[in-house]
Amino acid sequence: MAGRSRGPRTVKLPSAAEADALLRRMRGEVENNSNYRTKSLKIHGPVCARCGRQFDAASINQLTVHHRDGNHHNNPPDGSNWENLCNHCHDDEHSRGLLGDYLESAEKPHTR
Repeated sequence: MAGRSRGPRTVKLPSAAEADALLRRMRGEVENNSNYRTKSLKIHGPVCARCGRQFDAASINQLTVHHRDGNHHNNPPDGSNWENLCNHCHDDEHSRGLLGDYLESAEKPHTR
């Protein structure tokens, strides 16, 4: 119903201890995840896993760490969920699903 205002809602705020625990957990996740790029470059080297292009200090910003399973929170210390991809290969990786969906829909007969 448009225009109908809702009454005040009660929101339960976390206790100070719960908020502190949540903040510590979030900070830990940020610290663990913030340097996965550095770790991946150290483990896998400054080379694109798809095309094999090698990068130096001047061009290293063109190399992206791709999460194989798509989960950016899955950052195992052995780097098994990462692969270093150049910008072109990374864009290609993420456009594959879009292109496939488009081609699949183009093959189906259109009905009204």
